[in-house]
Amino acid sequence: MPREPLFTGRDWDFDLLDRVYGAIGAIADSELKLDIYPNQIEVITSEQMLDAYASTGMPLFYKHWSFGKHFVRNETLYRKGWQGLAYEIVINSSPCIVYIMEENSATMQTLVLAHAAFGHNHFFKNNYCFKQWTDATSILDYLAFAKNYVAACEDRYGQENVEQILDAAHALMSHGVHRYPGKHALDLKSEQRRLEERQAFAEQHFSDLWRTLPKTASRRKRDGEDERRRQMLGLPEENILYFLEKNAPRLAPWQRELIRIVRQIAQYFYPQRQTKVMNEGCATFTHYRLMTRLHEAGQITDGAYLEFLHSHTSVVFQPEYDDPRYSGINPYALGFAMMEDIERIALAPTPEDRAFFPDFAGCGDAYGVLRDAWANYRDESFLLQFLSPAVIRKQKLFRLIDDAEDEEIVVASIHDERGYKAVRRSLSRQFDVGRQDPDIQVADVDLAGDRKLILHHNVVDGVTLDGKDAAKVLHHLANLWGYDVKLLEIEDGATIAAHDGSPSRAFR
Repeated sequence: MPREPLFTGRDWDFDLLDRVYGAIGAIADSELKLDIYPNQIEVITSEQMLDAYASTGMPLFYKHWSFGKHFVRNETLYRKGWQGLAYEIVINSSPCIVYIMEENSATMQTLVLAHAAFGHNHFFKNNYCFKQWTDATSILDYLAFAKNYVAACEDRYGQENVEQILDAAHALMSHGVHRYPGKHALDLKSEQRRLEERQAFAEQHFSDLWRTLPKTASRRKRDGEDERRRQMLGLPEENILYFLEKNAPRLAPWQRELIRIVRQIAQYFYPQRQTKVMNEGCATFTHYRLMTRLHEAGQITDGAYLEFLHSHTSVVFQPEYDDPRYSGINPYALGFAMMEDIERIALAPTPEDRAFFPDFAGCGDAYGVLRDAWANYRDESFLLQFLSPAVIRKQKLFRLIDDAEDEEIVVASIHDERGYKAVRRSLSRQFDVGRQDPDIQVADVDLAGDRKLILHHNVVDGVTLDGKDAAKVLHHLANLWGYDVKLLEIEDGATIAAHDGSPSRAFR
C-alpha cells in the first residue's frame, strides 16, 4: 500500500532528514541487510566543503601551505562556475561522519544519505582491506593528536622548519605504505603513550646501528658484513618513509614523529586506492536500490525520482574514447554496471553466465553474492573474478597493444571467449595499485664511506621514471636522509638509468 511522500518540495529541515534516514535505514536493514557503523551527519556550507576538499576530506587535519593553495584554486573555479562540488564527503571512522551540503535539495539529501551513510559506510566496515589497514574507532583521535603535535612543533621549532619536513614527507607519501599487513601491524590507539616512549627507544636503536660503523673507511670488510648491515637496516625496504623515520642519521625525534604522522595518514588512505571501483560501485548500487524502493513505496514523488535519476545517470555516464570529456574509465560507471550485472546473473542467468560464473549463476541470492564480494575483494581481484562478457560488450571494452617499436596499434583481444578473458585480465592489472606505483625500494647504504643511500626501481613493462620528477623527489628524499641519494632503474637485472639527489644546504 503506497505511503505518504516523505517530502513534496525542495526544502528540508532536520526533522525531515531524520524521517528520511529512518525510511532508508528500514529498507537497508530488511532488504539489503547492510551492516554499518553509527552515522554522524554534518550539514556544511559550500565554503566548508571547499575547505574539506583542500585537506583531503579529513576533519581535524594539521595545517600546511599546500592546503591553502588547493582551497584558493577550487574556490576560484567554483565561483566562476567552472567546477562543481561533491554533494557529500564521507569519512571512514566510527561513528561514520557524513558531510552534506546545506544547498542540496530534499531529494539530493535523500540520495547522499543512501549513497554515503549506507553504501560507503557498509563498505568501509566490512571490506577486508579496511579491516586490515585502518582502525575506524581511533582515526579521529589520531588526527586530533597529529594536528596538535604539528602545531606544537611549529611553536617550538618554527613554522618554516616544520614545513620543510612536511614538504619532503608529502613528496614521498605514495612510497610511505606497508603493502603486507603481516609485517607491520597498525595501532593508532596507543599513539600518545607510544610518543612518550619512542624517543628513548629510537635513540638507543639509532646508537646501536651507527656504532657498527668501521673506524676507518679503508678497513677491510669481513665476509658477510654487507649482508649483516642490510639485515640490521631491514633492507630491502619498500616503505621509504618508514625507513627514514627509523634510520635517517640526522633527524631529530620531533622530525621523525612528523614523518610518522604523514606515513600513518598515507596508510589510512591506502585501502581507498585499492577499492575505488568497488567502493563507488557499492555506494552507487546501494543508493539506486534504496531510492527505487522509496519510490515504489510512494515515499518519494515521481518528480523527486526524476530529479534523482538525472543526478544518477550523470554519475554513471561513461564518455566515449573520442569525447572531449573522456578521462579514462569512470569507476562509478564500471562499478555500478558490474553490481547490477551480478544481480542479474544471480537471478536470471543466461547460458553464457552459467559457463562463466557457475558458483553463483541462478543462486537467487543476489544481495548475498554482492555482500560477499564487497567484503572479500579489492578492485583487481573483483574485476578478475566478476567482470562478465555482458559488461565487456556493454562498456565496449577490448584490448590494444601499443608498442613504441611498432608503427601500428594492434587490437589484441576482441569479443570472443578467449578475448573476454584477456580483456578481464588486462583491465584487472590496470586497477592493481601494486602495478600503478613504481616499485622503488631502499636497497643499501654505504655506511663505511659517504653514507649514500641507494635505491632500486624495478622497471615493469618498460615504464621508466620521468627524469625531472625523479630529481625533484630525490632532492626531498636527500633532505630527510641528510646525505646524497642515488636511484638505479633496473630492468632484467641490468641498470638502464641512474638518478642522483643531494640535500639542501639548510638540511646539511
